[in-house]
Amino acid sequence: MSQSTYHQPPPGCIWTHSEDILLERAILMFLEETPDRWHKISTQIPRKSIIDVLEHYIKLMQDTNAIDLGDMDQYIPSIWDLEGVGEEEERDSKERKRETPWTKEEHLLFLQGFLKYGKGDWKNICQHYVTTRTPTQVASHAQKYFQRQNLANKEKKRKRTSIHDITIKDIPSPHGSDAP
Repeated sequence: MSQSTYHQPPPGCIWTHSEDILLERAILMFLEETPDRWHKISTQIPRKSIIDVLEHYIKLMQDTNAIDLGDMDQYIPSIWDLEGVGEEEERDSKERKRETPWTKEEHLLFLQGFLKYGKGDWKNICQHYVTTRTPTQVASHAQKYFQRQNLANKEKKRKRTSIHDITIKDIPSPHGSDAP
């Protein structure tokens, strides 16, 4: 019989998602000052002994501390060859992060939404007007728009035109006149 480096954990060591939730609830139910706390917690989780519960809790605390410290090397098996892994995904995500410029139509819809919902209600502007953009994109666009407007008030001549030069005054009236 050959020796295997793979270790099968004993049945008490395997925790299901449901058992993790039971543990979390029991920890909240029985505070640190509760007498016989770990015994009471273990009674809330079927088929788990006090030792199982304590060992699992300690392991979870170690994991949490490692995550907080950014020390995740212990969770990546050394048998994995990670050379080059993720480079393609990283390249793809950089390509996806490129901003697509706002169209004049999107900007006009943004201004209409801004008139209705005001500054800061990016979610409603996104849902009801600029449906092609996320609330974060709408907020970013608004920030750039307001910065541009502040600059426009300070310096009247521009070297380059921008979509942000289109203001609320430029929105066509729904009644056919140019004045809002």
